[in-house]
Amino acid sequence: MNARTGAWRIGLAVALAVTGAAALPAAAHAAPTTATTATTTKLQDDFNGDGYPDLAVAAPEATVGGKAKAGYVAVVYGSSTGLKTSTKKVFSQSTAGIAGVAEAGDMYGSAIATADLDKDGYADLIVGASREDVGTKVDAGTLAVIWGGAHGLSGGSTLLNGSGSYDIVGSQVVTGDFDGDHTQDVVTNGTYQNIGVLSGPFVRDGSVGAGATLTTEDNRFLDMAAGDVNGDGVSDLAVAVNDGDEWDARRILFYPGSAQGLSEGTVIQKSGGGRLQGGEHLAIGDVNRDGYADIVSGRASDGADSDVDVPLAKGGMITYIPGAASGPAGAKAKSFNQDSPGVPGVAEGSDGFGGSDAFGFSLSVADIDGDGYKDVAVGVPGEGFDGRKRAGAVVTMRGTANGLTGTGAKVFSQNTAGVPGGAEDQDTFGWAARLIDANHDGRAELAVGAPGENANAGSVWVFRSTSSGITPTGSFTFGAGTLGTVAAGAKLGAGFVR
Repeated sequence: MNARTGAWRIGLAVALAVTGAAALPAAAHAAPTTATTATTTKLQDDFNGDGYPDLAVAAPEATVGGKAKAGYVAVVYGSSTGLKTSTKKVFSQSTAGIAGVAEAGDMYGSAIATADLDKDGYADLIVGASREDVGTKVDAGTLAVIWGGAHGLSGGSTLLNGSGSYDIVGSQVVTGDFDGDHTQDVVTNGTYQNIGVLSGPFVRDGSVGAGATLTTEDNRFLDMAAGDVNGDGVSDLAVAVNDGDEWDARRILFYPGSAQGLSEGTVIQKSGGGRLQGGEHLAIGDVNRDGYADIVSGRASDGADSDVDVPLAKGGMITYIPGAASGPAGAKAKSFNQDSPGVPGVAEGSDGFGGSDAFGFSLSVADIDGDGYKDVAVGVPGEGFDGRKRAGAVVTMRGTANGLTGTGAKVFSQNTAGVPGGAEDQDTFGWAARLIDANHDGRAELAVGAPGENANAGSVWVFRSTSSGITPTGSFTFGAGTLGTVAAGAKLGAGFVR
């Protein structure tokens, strides 16, 4: 396919017409009649149904069949002893049964997510190829599914094609039960202003139920995350945006789920009124164990005018926003950077990634130590140390009854004792982070992507967990050599499942 040569097209004509999509109703929030939680029907990453979650990692810039930046997704299956690289599988648009054809620049794996779309008891893998051409439409983008089964992932269908040039459908994707019908739905984005909602149930020919389009005024969507923030048993959607060309105007929109689907979005407000300054990255999980999922926002880019009023933005910051029956409690939000008490490192805004350490560039939420409180892994891919620039690191922060805390936080890098390899300039270790309980022991392990490793070949690190948190003991790494893929310029580890 052709590389993008122009500005993103304003507006989206995503091909929801093929699903019988209707306009999104601006319905008032209504709780479902069932008390079942929004995550009950969602199998977390278990593609082969053996009870152990599996890890999917993307390399959207990888060469496949001689086609540069065609992209692939690799899967390593979980087991009683954790992730086993001997079980690895690689999927691309050159794989038999997978929708599409591998072409230069398709960026297959631009975004990946999981859900049991067809309700057969196996998690499926949803994959975006945001730079795929659709007919004569350049960079329209596609969204496809690889189906789970007793023998793991195989076969696939196209869920959605962009209908206009530069729609870049599939650059972001999340899943959840947004209408409370106990089937999983898929949300993806395109261009600046629109989000497409594909409603389940799905069948294996790729057919979906009724869809909808969320449209708001002149917003550019930066990231999305889903979870039950208001505790009503239906998934909600959080979206990080900025206003048009005003990069400084970052904020978070909250779309509550309801029996009628996602309701109209509102801006999360801060204490004292006014919109809460958001960031470019989002994750959701119940950090304080109160039954409401909490939002964590990462603001990795600093140097904007608004930093004058947000001093913690120096070097990047994260903001913890508790969930509540009324939705996100922005007035109770707490922000952290590397100068916050207990957080390892020093906030540096001049020698890191893009002008900062990029603290908060990646986020993942899960219970690391098995205490019942979900913890947060924070990527810091711009971190420099020991004379290395942008070598990268990951910080883990603990969840407590009072929410997220810097107390007991830990930092890991390739220079941490016991971690394979060594930190080098431009490794960007921590560009992506994923917490996943691959051995199903109640404690999530940590997977870290470093797409800059080995001159942009990229690699993935896996850290084990204990009751004391993540440990470097027993950690291991894998890359193109293990996967049998082309290493040059692949940037393996650019993204994990959201």
